[in-house]
Amino acid sequence: MSDSNTTAFTNPSTFILLGIPGLEVAHVWIAIPFCAMYAIAIWGNFAILFIVKREPSLHEPMYYFLCMLAVTDLVLSTSTLPKILANFWFNSNEIDFSACLTQMFFIHCFSEIESGIFVAMALDRYVAICHPLRHSTILTNSLVIKIGLVIVLRGSILVLPCPLLARQWPYCRSNIIPHTQCENMYVVRLACADTRISSYYGLFMLSCRFGLDVSFITLSYIQILRAIFSLPTKDARLKTFGTCGSHICVISAFYIPTLFASLTSRFGHNLPRYVQVFISNVYLLVPPMLNPIIYGVRTRKIRNRLLQFFTHKGTKVISSGGSSQTELCVGAGW
Repeated sequence: MSDSNTTAFTNPSTFILLGIPGLEVAHVWIAIPFCAMYAIAIWGNFAILFIVKREPSLHEPMYYFLCMLAVTDLVLSTSTLPKILANFWFNSNEIDFSACLTQMFFIHCFSEIESGIFVAMALDRYVAICHPLRHSTILTNSLVIKIGLVIVLRGSILVLPCPLLARQWPYCRSNIIPHTQCENMYVVRLACADTRISSYYGLFMLSCRFGLDVSFITLSYIQILRAIFSLPTKDARLKTFGTCGSHICVISAFYIPTLFASLTSRFGHNLPRYVQVFISNVYLLVPPMLNPIIYGVRTRKIRNRLLQFFTHKGTKVISSGGSSQTELCVGAGW
C-alpha cells in the first residue's frame, strides 16, 4: 500500500471503505443492480409484514416466523446498502469509527439471527409435514415468542465480543478497509497487535452457525424428504419436493456465500480481492431479495391476499383448516 494510503494513528476517527478493489471504475454501474435488489427487498419484506398484520387468518406460527425473517432482512440490508450506494454513486466512503463498529455488530448479529430463523422455520416445516395433526399444539404462539427471543439473544450475545475486541486494538497501519462494509476480519486486520483472539472467535461463530444450525436444518430436511417420498401420489411428491426444493436453494444462497466469504477472508490470500468482496455481498443482498418471493409470494395465503389488495376484486383467502401434508408445504404452509 502506498504512503498516501497509510497513516500513523492509534485511535482512528474514521475509516475509508474502498468498495470493491479493482472494480472502482465500475462502481456506478455495479450500484444499479445493488439498488434494484435493495428496492425489491424493501418492498417485498414490508409487503409481507403489512399483509400478515392486516389479515387475521395469517396470525399463525408459520407467518410469525416469516415476519421475523422479513424484519431481519430489512435490518441486514439497510445496515449496509445505503452506505454502499452512497459510496458507489457519491464517493461518500468515510465512516466514523464507532459507526463502523456498530455496522459490524449489525451485520454479524442479524446474520446469526437469520440463521437461527432458518432453523426455526425448518423445525416448523418438519412438524407441519411429519406431524401435521399436532402442529398447532406443538408450535403454539407462546413457544414461537420464546423461540424468537432465544434467537435474538443468541445472536446478540454471540456477536457482541467482535466489536468489543475490535475497539480495544490499537490501529497504526491504515484506516482504509478494502471492502464495501465493516466486516470483522477486514477491520481487525488493520490493527497493529496480536489479533488472533478475534480470528479464533470469528471461527468459533462460524462453527456455531454451520456446526449447529446447518446440521439441524439438514436433519430436519432428511426427515421432511422421507415424509415427501411416503406421499401416496407421484404428483403430490413432485409438487411438494419442488416447493421445498426452492426453500433449500434460498437457504443455500445464504449459507454458501457466508462460508465462502468467511474462509476466504482468512485463508484465500491468492484469490482476487474483488472476488472475495463481491461474494461476501451476496449473502447481504440476495437472501433479503429472494426470501419475500420464495416464502411470501409462493405461500398461497399471502399470494391471494396480495392479489386481493392490488385487484380489489375480493379474492377470498383460503383458510388453513383441514390442510393435508402436501398443502402444508406447498400452499397453506411453505
